[in-house]
Amino acid sequence: MADRVRVFEVGPRDGLQNEPRPISLEDKLWFVRALVRAGVKELELGAFVRADRVPKMADTPQIYRAITSGALDLGGARAWALVPNRRGLRSALRVGARNIAVFTAASEKFTRRNIGMTISESLREFSRLLADARARGAEIHVRGYVSTAFGCPFEGKVSVGRVLKVVEKLAALGVEQVSIGDTIGVGTPNQVDAIFKPALELLGPERVAGHFHDTRGTALANALRALELGVRTLDSSAGGLGGCPFAPGATGNLATEDLVYLLDGLGLRSGIDLTALCRASLELSRRMERPLTSRYLQAFSASCD
Repeated sequence: MADRVRVFEVGPRDGLQNEPRPISLEDKLWFVRALVRAGVKELELGAFVRADRVPKMADTPQIYRAITSGALDLGGARAWALVPNRRGLRSALRVGARNIAVFTAASEKFTRRNIGMTISESLREFSRLLADARARGAEIHVRGYVSTAFGCPFEGKVSVGRVLKVVEKLAALGVEQVSIGDTIGVGTPNQVDAIFKPALELLGPERVAGHFHDTRGTALANALRALELGVRTLDSSAGGLGGCPFAPGATGNLATEDLVYLLDGLGLRSGIDLTALCRASLELSRRMERPLTSRYLQAFSASCD
């Protein structure tokens, strides 16, 4: 529906993976429950990656076991997990994960730093990964990320042609939706036009998502422009949590509170209760013993004092 926007909450994974202090499993489970109570329907819960590379994601299997045991009730929300390779897929399937995300990038140096492969190698790995899943009879849903679409911390500018080439190849593999990311937060609305207009023509609005970081304060402006172009799925992170451990200087994601406030003001429906979301983020902030960057959350907090 044209007035409905799918908010894809990445806080439990993309948000928490870069935190300097450990986050307990108990607090993660509480956070997920609070997000579900606020009306979030799509949640990226973790990643099946090497613990030595991303230690904050080492407890992802335990989160999924909590789901299968009934200790974590998602209330109809869909759980997603990042899977970099076939080994990660096997780990994910063992604990019941059926919605997975694969990730590559539009720049070679970042792809090598992030997943230890070239772009072409990553796409071949994803092809084998999907074939493995089908061979096992697993019914899975697959989402794909294209990082550094707006710029790379190691290579600088990235051409639109390179981005679209990766988008098209992911789609050809059978990825249901491609999330195009401004990993280091350098994008501006004119770049959103340049990338998303052809991507939407190529795949259609159901298969394209936007993933914006707020490093330079342009995430909400970029999200608005994407909405104007017809994008109806946007990734965001409660409180503005986030940053990429493999992209120097990359700060938090578009804050879910700021996005929902914008959507409410535009008359676009997300199904998320903004007040409940803010209360969840404020409690998480208390548990983490640090403030969160969402502008709406800061205003909400001040009004509660």
